[in-house]
Parts: sequence; C-alpha cells; structure tokens
Amino acid sequence: MKLFGLLSVFLLFCTNRSSSGMSHPKPACRYPPSQWCRSLEIAIQCKVQKQCMELNAIRPNQTVPPVSVTLYYESLCPACRGFITQQLFPTWTMLQDIMAVTLVPFGNAKEVPAADAPFTCQHGEPECTGNMVEACVIHLTGQSLAFHIIYCMESSADVLSAAQPCLQLYAPSVSWSSVESCVKGSLGYELMHANAVMTRALNPAHTHVPWVTFNGEYTEDNEDRAMSSLFSLICKLYKGVKPPACTGAPVRLDRSLC
Repeated sequence: MKLFGLLSVFLLFCTNRSSSGMSHPKPACRYPPSQWCRSLEIAIQCKVQKQCMELNAIRPNQTVPPVSVTLYYESLCPACRGFITQQLFPTWTMLQDIMAVTLVPFGNAKEVPAADAPFTCQHGEPECTGNMVEACVIHLTGQSLAFHIIYCMESSADVLSAAQPCLQLYAPSVSWSSVESCVKGSLGYELMHANAVMTRALNPAHTHVPWVTFNGEYTEDNEDRAMSSLFSLICKLYKGVKPPACTGAPVRLDRSLC
C-alpha cells in the first residue's frame, strides 16, 4: 500500500511502551513498516489497523491517474545512485499516492552476441550483475516493494553486498536463493533483454543516465527540474486535488500517544 510516508508519523510516537496501556507492534509482526497497511490481515497482526484506516481516509482521489515516473538507470552509476537516494525515493515516500515509479535497470549497457556474457556494462561486470539482481528483485517482489529493496542497496557502501540483507529486511518471504536462481538462469537474461528493448525504444533516444520520463515523455526541462526538486515537479504535474504534502495544509490525525 502507498501509505509508508504518512504511517511513519505514527512510528515516532510508538517506539516504546508507556503507562497509558497502549503498546507498539509486537515482535510477532514480521513485516517492515512499509508493508503494515498492505492488507487488513497485516495491519491487524502489526496492531496498526486504526492508523491504516485513518490514512486511507485522507488518500487523494484515485480516479485521477498518478504521475507515471520511469527511471532508466544503471546499478553502479554514481549519478543514478544519487538521484535514487536523494530525489526519487524520498519523493516517492511522501507522494506515493499520486506517483507511480517504474525502475528499468539497464542504462548504457549493451547486448553482445556472446553466450557466456551477453551484456557489457559501463562500469564493468559487477554493474551487469547489479542490474540483473535488481531486475530479478523487481520481477519477484513487484515494483513497489522492490523500490524499498533497491533504495536500500543503492544507499549502501557496496551495492552488491547489500542485496541479500536488503531483500531479507523488506521481503522476508522471498528467499535469496530465488534471486540467485533468477540471476544465474535464463530468466535473468530474459528480464535484462526486456529492459534493453525498453531502453532502445526511448524516443528521443537516451544519451545518458539517469534518464527520467514523466507519463511516458522526456523533456530536458522536466529532467532539470527532477534533478533539483522532483517533489515540486510531481506536485505540479499531478492533475487531481493536491495532497496535503503538496499544499502544506494541516492534516488532523489521531493524537493519542503510546
């Protein structure tokens, strides 16, 4: 569910028990905060059903389509890592009710006619591995959950070494062995080929990464704005009623404390 940004407000109040008799989610809750409002069952298990219902009540009108943001990138590109960690993920955390993010790890890689190494990457073989790991994570967990995992990887000192612990943190039900099987098997190559096809189909053709499209279109003006203030750009592009995060309007939530 797209409630992590607002739900985190409640976590500030629920980090420990007090004499009020209310308690924080119990250890039996195996899900990270980003997944607490994913379903009613999870919300009940993690003791946050009341908060999830309140946050659902203030979500924007879903009849208006969200702003579609597609990022074409490379896993070890410093500029891509900076954009993901400093602009895209923070903005999505706050505005995920009005924006939809699609990640396409491939970038400036090339497909080559070689059975043992069908791809070459700008930052060497480790980047090709990183691209494929992230493509497999997206396939196995879905774009929304994968974004948390990929942000965790890209914000780490070592992207590849962080892959397994990041997966365990945000998707404990997905085994690392399933990712390895994807990377080492034909599925990983198929996913990377699909990303290559998507990247080659860009019009205009990409000349660098990160390359960002909004609602399927690329303009230099939008790219410049995205690199400096993606949050403001998403608020501007959204056609529906602006959420409180965009307007600065106060939102009254349950103020009972833990």
